[in-house]
Amino acid sequence: MILLGLLIIAIGAFCQSSSYVPINKVKSWSWESYWIVQGLFAWLVLPLLGAMLAVPEGHSLFELFSADPKATFLTIFYGILWGVGGLTFGLSMRYLGVALGQSISLGTCAAMGTILAPVFTGQAASITTSVVIGVVVTLVGIAVIGVAGSMKARNTGASSVKDFNFGKGISVALLAGLMSACFNIGLYQGNEMSFDGVSPMFATLPATFLVTLGGLLTNAVYCFTQNSRNHTWGDYAKGNVWLNNLVFCILAGALWYSQFFGLALGKGYLAGSPTLYTFAFCILMALNVIFSNLWGVILKEWKGCSGKTVAVLGAGIVILILSCFIPQLI
Repeated sequence: MILLGLLIIAIGAFCQSSSYVPINKVKSWSWESYWIVQGLFAWLVLPLLGAMLAVPEGHSLFELFSADPKATFLTIFYGILWGVGGLTFGLSMRYLGVALGQSISLGTCAAMGTILAPVFTGQAASITTSVVIGVVVTLVGIAVIGVAGSMKARNTGASSVKDFNFGKGISVALLAGLMSACFNIGLYQGNEMSFDGVSPMFATLPATFLVTLGGLLTNAVYCFTQNSRNHTWGDYAKGNVWLNNLVFCILAGALWYSQFFGLALGKGYLAGSPTLYTFAFCILMALNVIFSNLWGVILKEWKGCSGKTVAVLGAGIVILILSCFIPQLI
């Protein structure tokens, strides 16, 4: 059952790491326009549909959320903070590319999310020595990949990423990771919001919806502000590209949401291993990093790098793979 749970999480991680590929097919829209449109599906429509799976017949999500207003508010609040991470997450890939941007952001998110979520919600006892070791190994993997990114900049001049800026990108990626850790804190805040008798696989989906809803609010404010500042409201009136852009934004949103849908289902199979259950968020983020780097190779973002640079990148990936299993092996 544990292996099945890990496999489901891995499938979700692969989907998330693929979610930015469809964006490349969006035509004639500015960043802020396609970001908010795909976000409507990633953070509102699909999470709402997912949350409905945790609602028994004769009940409603409103009933569930109104039963504990404080938990509902805090879950949305952490979602708003996570939204800041989501914004800077997109910018990190603008400055670093898919592989390196996702690696640094998701790695930091994995470590901080795993540690801070139990601490902020009074469940620090679940942070065992093996969990801490797993987080440390994850951070080592992040550092190694960061070194590979620095070597990449020297090897290639970053010509494969149009707006490459290593210094600015690293700063933005670390901020994105720290704020993105609030997603797991939000999940912990809403951990008890579920109806009796609901399958453990679906139990956390209502909390997931509240977190993504909070993130949508943050992103909407920013994107609409950018639409006004950059005079890009006209993007939404370009009828000749709407069908194409809508299809690829829906696909991107669905792939993105798959990671947390998969996390919810996967954790349902990890209940027999408290260590892996606590470490599941870190496993998801580490797998996202691994798959994002594979996409980076496919998209030729590491083209022109020396063999030594590629070897360092490979070492970082191997370390992150090991970090997923170390807590269970200790």
